[in-house]
Amino acid sequence: MAFQDLIASMAAAVERGDGAGVAACFTPDGIYHDVFYGPFQGRAIADMIDNYFHRDATNFKWDLHDPVEADGIGYVRYVFSYESLLKSSKGKRAIFEGVAICKMQDELFAEYREVANAVTGLHCTGMAPENMAKFISKQCDELRSRPEAAGHT
Repeated sequence: MAFQDLIASMAAAVERGDGAGVAACFTPDGIYHDVFYGPFQGRAIADMIDNYFHRDATNFKWDLHDPVEADGIGYVRYVFSYESLLKSSKGKRAIFEGVAICKMQDELFAEYREVANAVTGLHCTGMAPENMAKFISKQCDELRSRPEAAGHT
């Protein structure tokens, strides 16, 4: 499947709460690195969608823009939103933008990673500043731990 069709299929599966449909877009050992929940591999990808995404939020909307793919790497810019189900922000709509970086293998995702401005979404839900600071600190630690950041720490 072409990258732009595969990413559209995955986004549609997320929107409808179809964990198995999301996982089907990945190789059996593929990894989905979610900006909020972290990495999930293989069958656990379906569990993340079924047991985290749709536990904490509803009414997902995922718009994809400018998908490109070359030499087994796909990129797509996106705008993503959802309605929070968390007790502290129930009913508030979060919106943020990001870029997905996808490594392809056999016309499936071997790896999906996000670079996202997620704090806009957290701000929209009214997240307390101290909790946003924890989220930002976690993202900073994750970035510093990656091999490509070795020369920057």
